[in-house]
Amino acid sequence: MKKDLKYASVFSSIILILLICPLLTTAQEVTIPADTAISSNHEVTINGDNVPYRATIGNQPVWDDDGKPIATLFYTYYERTDVDEQSSRPLVISFNGGPGSASLWMHLGYTGPKKLRISDEGFPIQPYGIEDNEHSILDVADIVYVNPVNTGFSRILDDEVEKETFFGVNADIEYLADWIDTFISRHNRWVSPKFLIGESYGTTRVSGLAGELQNRNWMYLNGVILVSPTGLGVDRDGPVGDALTLPYFTAAAWYHNALPSELQQQDLSQILPEVEEYTINEFIPALSRGGTLTDEKKSEIAERAAYYSGLSEKAFLNHNLRVSTSFFWKELLRDKELTIGRLDSRYRGIDRENAGDRYDFDPALTAWNHAFAPAINHYLRDQLGYETDLRYWLFGPVRPWDRSNNNTGENLREAMAQNPFLNVMVQSGYYDGGTPYFDAKYTMWNLDPSGKLQNRMSFKGYRSGHMMYLRDEDISTSNNDIREFIRSSIPEDGMPAKY
Repeated sequence: MKKDLKYASVFSSIILILLICPLLTTAQEVTIPADTAISSNHEVTINGDNVPYRATIGNQPVWDDDGKPIATLFYTYYERTDVDEQSSRPLVISFNGGPGSASLWMHLGYTGPKKLRISDEGFPIQPYGIEDNEHSILDVADIVYVNPVNTGFSRILDDEVEKETFFGVNADIEYLADWIDTFISRHNRWVSPKFLIGESYGTTRVSGLAGELQNRNWMYLNGVILVSPTGLGVDRDGPVGDALTLPYFTAAAWYHNALPSELQQQDLSQILPEVEEYTINEFIPALSRGGTLTDEKKSEIAERAAYYSGLSEKAFLNHNLRVSTSFFWKELLRDKELTIGRLDSRYRGIDRENAGDRYDFDPALTAWNHAFAPAINHYLRDQLGYETDLRYWLFGPVRPWDRSNNNTGENLREAMAQNPFLNVMVQSGYYDGGTPYFDAKYTMWNLDPSGKLQNRMSFKGYRSGHMMYLRDEDISTSNNDIREFIRSSIPEDGMPAKY
C-alpha cells in the first residue's frame, strides 16, 4: 500500500511538471525587441484636406553609461509625407501620465490620425474600434507618442538595473531626455520646431523635460502644452488647496442641475468668474483663519460655499468648511443614489451602499478603460502590424515612485526665461475633479511670480473633464487650439531670440 502511494505521489509530480512546463516555455518565448521599426503608409482627411502620412511603430533602447541596452521604449511616429522640407516641419512629442500610464489616451483620443469610436459625449459603444480623426493635428505637425518604461509595450531589459533608474520624478525626466535626443538624431529633426505635450502626470514630465532638454541636451523647444496639469511642485498646501476646488464644485453641480435655480439658469461662463473671485478674495482668507473664525462668519462662509457647490450648508460645517473632492463625488447626487466621476464628473456611477464618504469606483475611468483597451490592441496589432505576445499595459507597474524634489514647475519657468521662443498653453476641463481647472490656473499664475512670462502663457477651458477631447465638440475646439498654438509659437524667419 505504501509503495502504491509512493508511485502515485511520483506520478502526480510528473503530471504537475508536464502541466507547468508549457506555461514556463510560453513565458520564456515572449521576446522583447530592443530596437526595431515597422512603417506603413496611410491617408486621412483633416478639416476637409487629404493628408498622406507614414506611421512607424517600434522600439528604441534606453542605454546605460556603458552603452548597454537596459530598457526599450515603444513608440508610434506619424509623419506627413507630402511636404517639401520634412526637417523643418514642427514635431510634437506626446506623453500621457500616471505615472505608469501608456500613451494610448491622447494617441487614440486626441491628436492622432485615428480616434476611438465612442459616443458624442465620450461613452463606450460597441462594436469597439477606431475611425479616422478629422480633427488630428497631423496636418500641421508630425507626432510621436512615447510610452515610458513599463507602459504600453515598453519594458525593462536588464533585471539587475535598479528600478530607481526609471521610477521617480527626476529619474523619469533624465532617461527620457536622452531617449528623445536619440530619437531626434535618428530621424533628422534637430532643425524642426519642437513641442512637448503631456497630460496629467505627463505635465510634470514635460515641464521637467523642457528644462532638462535645454540645459543638458542643448535642445530648445518652441512650446509646451499642459493638458489637465498637476501641481508641478507649486505649493498649495493648507487653506489654498482646500479652497481651490470650489469653482470645480460649481461646474460639476451646474452640469447635474444641482445648483440653486438663480445660478442654474445662468450659463457656466457667467457663473465661474464669480465663484473664482469669491474663492480668491473670500474663501481662502476665511479658511486661513482656521478655528479663530466666529460662528457667525463660519455660517456665512458655509452658506455661500453651499450655494456655489450644490451641497448643504451642514455638509460644509461638518467638515470645518473643508469639503474634500472624494466626499463631493459621493454626496452631490446621494439623494438620487448615484455618484459622479473623479476624472470627469459628467459620468455617473452606482455603489454597493448609498452611505459612506467615498465612491466605490470612478465611473469615468471605468468607461474609458472599457473603450480604449480593445481599440489600442486592435489598432497596433491588426492594423499597424506590431506582432508580440506582450500585454499592452494601459497602466504598468512603476511603484514605488520617488516624488521627492519635484521642481518641474521651476524647471519650466527657468527654461522659458532662458528661451524667448518658448511658449506654454494650459488645457483643462471644467468637470475634472482629479486635476481641477482652477488648480491649473493657480499653478500658471504662481509658476511665474514675477509676471514677466505671463504674455507667453495661455489657458483654455472646455466643458468636459480630464480628457476633454473625448467630447465631440471639444475634440474639435481643443485640437484647433493646439493648431493655433503651434503656428503662433514659431517665429518668423530670421527673428532673433532676445529680450
